[in-house]
Amino acid sequence: MSKRAVLWTGFLLVHLVVASAGFVFPNQPMGDVTFVYEPWAARALAGDGIMGVDQTWVYPQLALVPMLAAQALAGSVGYEVAWALLVTASDALAFALLVGAGRSRGRVAAAGFWLLFALALGPVGMYRLDGVTVPLAVAGVLWLVGRPRVASVALAVAMWIKVWPAALLAAAVVASHRRVTVFVAAFATSAAVLLAIVAFGGGAHAFGFIAGQTGRGLQIEAPVSGWVMWQVVTGAPDAAIAYDVDLLTFQVQAVGVDLVSILMTPLLVLVVGALVILGAVKAWRGATFAALFPPLALALVLALIVVNKVGSPQFLTWVIAPIVIGLVLDPRRWWRPGALAVLAAGLTQVVYPLVYDGVLVAQPLPVALLTLRNVLLVVLFVWAVVRTVRVRTSVAVTATAS
Repeated sequence: MSKRAVLWTGFLLVHLVVASAGFVFPNQPMGDVTFVYEPWAARALAGDGIMGVDQTWVYPQLALVPMLAAQALAGSVGYEVAWALLVTASDALAFALLVGAGRSRGRVAAAGFWLLFALALGPVGMYRLDGVTVPLAVAGVLWLVGRPRVASVALAVAMWIKVWPAALLAAAVVASHRRVTVFVAAFATSAAVLLAIVAFGGGAHAFGFIAGQTGRGLQIEAPVSGWVMWQVVTGAPDAAIAYDVDLLTFQVQAVGVDLVSILMTPLLVLVVGALVILGAVKAWRGATFAALFPPLALALVLALIVVNKVGSPQFLTWVIAPIVIGLVLDPRRWWRPGALAVLAAGLTQVVYPLVYDGVLVAQPLPVALLTLRNVLLVVLFVWAVVRTVRVRTSVAVTATAS
């Protein structure tokens, strides 16, 4: 059997296993699809209000598109199956672009990584909006060199479904030698989306998803919440886990949490800004796209995870695209961070949904597993930053040679 046939067989098996796991695993790994996406889609189709247009929404407005698409596919199979089919079909298109003829060692390694990661992360990677943005992001990073305009449009569309691909766009604008093309295409796509929102009467809520994120508390899975989670484990009187009924998330409560929550947003802006400046300096000094883009993209994406007061398990899917392009371009260097990411994904699946009940009552072992997962993410973030710092530039090479 050829490598291409093996990869496609693996693709079908992984998606079948992951999709099925959503129906049998505990703690409702399909919960957002069943209890949030489907009602929002049904309300929009019934003329009972469009999220992001008639009221402020936690997501960018194009997030409603895959929800409506799944509703159209639901028919006799049900909304959950329709969602799984939608994500699988989207993945298949990006996977075909990645694998190609199956002759490139880097592309084969990247495809294998994607499958292992998806299996390790489990159903939360499929039954969330992030599962729709990942194939768009993978296609976008693969197109950046040969078709930068198309790549930018794909990444911008993904950004208007879930914000995180903005990190990939930022890295592309910094690292690409056709940055003007990338920027203009992304700007034009965003302008078209905004014009459509205004035309539907949603101008007042166009950027509501940004304000909705800044006002959140510290989610229990976020790396920054670890110090409070261990206070809860040890029975500290002022520490607790509470459920936010508006955001449908569990958050930590303790002395100092409100201040930390306020500081996290400017800290995230500072970290992202510093990384963009670092990348810009490297690009100005002559770093190539192939050397600079993958680590910079990974560093920016991980900054959105590590320096974030929200730590939803599906956020792990964000690392797929930068690691895929890293493996395509340099499999020898990128297999180690790929393996670390798969390990972090596996721990994430154990934490949610398998032992999530234990996390919610702060049992030591589940919280220790969550802490270990977060430590691995920090290690991966440090690796990406160090790798970006060490990217060779033509100016540095010239100086060394002289």
